[in-house]
Amino acid sequence: MRAAVIGGGIGGLTAAIGLHESGWEVTVYERCDALPATGTGLGIWRNAIEALDNLGLGAAARRAGREQPDGTLRKPDGSVIGPLRADVHLLTRPALLTLLADALPSNAIRFGTPMTWQECDHDLIVGADGINSATRRSLFGVEVRHSGAIGWRGTVDLEVAAGGETWGRGVKFGLTPQADGRTNWYAMTGPDAELEAVFGDWHDPIPRVLAESTEILRHPLDYLPPLPAYYQDRIVLLGDAAHAMTPDLGQGACQAIIDAVTLAEHVTPDNIPAGLENYDKARRRSTQRMVKQSLALNRLARMRRFTGVRDTVLKAALALAPKPRQDKSWSADLESDELAG
Repeated sequence: MRAAVIGGGIGGLTAAIGLHESGWEVTVYERCDALPATGTGLGIWRNAIEALDNLGLGAAARRAGREQPDGTLRKPDGSVIGPLRADVHLLTRPALLTLLADALPSNAIRFGTPMTWQECDHDLIVGADGINSATRRSLFGVEVRHSGAIGWRGTVDLEVAAGGETWGRGVKFGLTPQADGRTNWYAMTGPDAELEAVFGDWHDPIPRVLAESTEILRHPLDYLPPLPAYYQDRIVLLGDAAHAMTPDLGQGACQAIIDAVTLAEHVTPDNIPAGLENYDKARRRSTQRMVKQSLALNRLARMRRFTGVRDTVLKAALALAPKPRQDKSWSADLESDELAG
């Protein structure tokens, strides 16, 4: 039985590994000519690392990065709102993609080969083609929606001991240390803002980070409205193709990994229809709820009025936030109090 994976990103490669181990003959079709050589850092939460453990890759992922120390939520002048407790492992996107690609047979990935599901005659087709998924568009006619915010990302040769976020009036700036001594940063602004104008007088090291950054990525922060299902016939969606969300919870890559491992566990060569239904039941409700919660957090950060009240509420919420629970399975449905970001 043959499976085609359209898209060689984090979710697509993870799905290919799991399906290969479940007995599928898997081919990954990736339109880019090679894996990326550069990229910003990723925060992989404990549940996603434990999902990789199921594929025998968790230990390698831990070695490829570092634990994220607890950070701090601040105001633009540097005053502290509250602590940000982390249960996250940090590694770069290229490091994770290389780790995943190396776990597949050498002929499994076809780079420089764009593919549509209509061209595939495989027994199972996995649409892992990202936020602007042509597979999703063809199946359900659903497009992403704009949140109204713009995201900025970059990496700088500057080491910080711990990361965190700083929230201002309708904007925010985040710092995340990487394993190699550099720092990953991200920001959220309105559509017409300029970084230096917004963040140039914020607390150290934010102005220095911007001044020393050379390659800065800018993109709209979009999200996907709920789909009626994550599959149709023998075609199934995962990751951003199924539930693209704003990055405020830091769960995009994590949920793609969990989607992929769950899919491989449920959909075996002798159990395709029931397996797809079970995958849909296992993943759709929780991920669609996460899209809503991430968007709500995005809107909270974008408040321009009553920010003093907002920061007071955040301070109380962070003080009362429970520590991450260690007794839950990686595949367990996340409760709302675990989604504080």
